[in-house]
Amino acid sequence: MLPGSIQISGETLSGAEIRDICESLRENSVRLLSLRGCQLSERDFGHVCRGAAESRSLAQLNLNLGIVSNINRVKQLAEALKTNRSVQSLFLHGSPLTDAGLALLNPALSIHPSLVALDLGDCMLGDEGINLICGLLPPDGAKSGLKELTLSANPGVTSKGWGRLAIAVAHSSQLRVLNLDYNPLGDQVAGMLAVAVASSRTLEVLDLEGTGLTNQSAQTLLDMVENYPTALRTLILAENNISPELQQQISDLLSEGEEEEETEVREVTAREKNPWICQNNSSSQMVLMTSGLGDSLLAETEM
Repeated sequence: MLPGSIQISGETLSGAEIRDICESLRENSVRLLSLRGCQLSERDFGHVCRGAAESRSLAQLNLNLGIVSNINRVKQLAEALKTNRSVQSLFLHGSPLTDAGLALLNPALSIHPSLVALDLGDCMLGDEGINLICGLLPPDGAKSGLKELTLSANPGVTSKGWGRLAIAVAHSSQLRVLNLDYNPLGDQVAGMLAVAVASSRTLEVLDLEGTGLTNQSAQTLLDMVENYPTALRTLILAENNISPELQQQISDLLSEGEEEEETEVREVTAREKNPWICQNNSSSQMVLMTSGLGDSLLAETEM
């Protein structure tokens, strides 16, 4: 039997329900556990953490909206992640971690062998927290690191912290998705991020929705997309003071780049499948066939 999922939202969990969840974790029958916005006692939270530590099937753990509500719970989660080897995606959106809480959690995150997606949106982080997160974006491809990072709605981070993150993103060997929506970034930080995107060989999605950008930022981003080859495929600029025309220009350029890349992939695939085709024969005709390429990250449950 393939591992399934347990998804509960906004409920007060009884001791019996917690026992059932923990038993399923220990039996390796759960791939996705989401307790989004649920209420459970300190003791029961500890039981869930111990069950997660023992699970070999758990790939996605969603504790969004205040589940990790104090330092004691942060410590218990950190201990669980030190033992667990299977979790790929961890969502703590809306948890009052602060920099102090992240400092307790960071050693477990840093050594986890499977973690590729992390959501620390609305976690009351500041510059020290960002410094810790930069360590999860290693430049060395031989070391595992995050492929997807969400830092939405952390207004305590200053331009210094975002600048540090931009440098880490520029040199990250694996990061593909970066969500910074609803942070007061402004045009200065957007300029730093444009340089990071231009330098990155992996970043495909950047979410800057509601980050206080103007046409100045948009023009910088447009110049970056137009003049520098990047891996970027999606740039979200909604809810900013940016003209629809500039947004459309950026979107069109990103779409053109994606179409050109798909054409190149089809041509390479056709040559590999048909090595006997003479490339110099202009009268030759080929039917190009290819399947979808690239891995996708584990889909997040509803925040």
